[in-house]
Amino acid sequence: MKIAGTVASLLQEKGTEVWSIEPGALVFDAIQLLANQNIGALPVVEDGELLGIFSERDYTRKVMLRGKSSRQTRLREIISTDVITVEPRDTIENCMHLMTEHRIRHLPVLEGDRLVGIVSIGDVVNWIISAQNTALHQMEAYISGSYPG
Repeated sequence: MKIAGTVASLLQEKGTEVWSIEPGALVFDAIQLLANQNIGALPVVEDGELLGIFSERDYTRKVMLRGKSSRQTRLREIISTDVITVEPRDTIENCMHLMTEHRIRHLPVLEGDRLVGIVSIGDVVNWIISAQNTALHQMEAYISGSYPG
């Protein structure tokens, strides 16, 4: 089954609010923000420019396992800077492909250089489930003869 839909459509449904943090912030503050907002990653932004991303995975692998202190380590020391991004016109299918290929769970959405959203693996899975449910209901309606088209 081909998954239809664009990142713009997903963001329109999900919303475009993005929590972000500056590279000079302490890792502890970033973890606190993740917990408070119930999210798994934060774009790291300075002067409107996306510099990297900080995720729970970064914390466990680059701070905790290396014996660093989250109250003394700055984000700029540990963030992932090789960020894979998408644009609003990209497809949900492309997001799924990128996330699988690069083993990532979050894709910042850029319009030009401006951060306009973030798409998580959960967002993609929810979109796919919704698309499959819609297709199933259309097929049932068609088979039963009640499909309007």
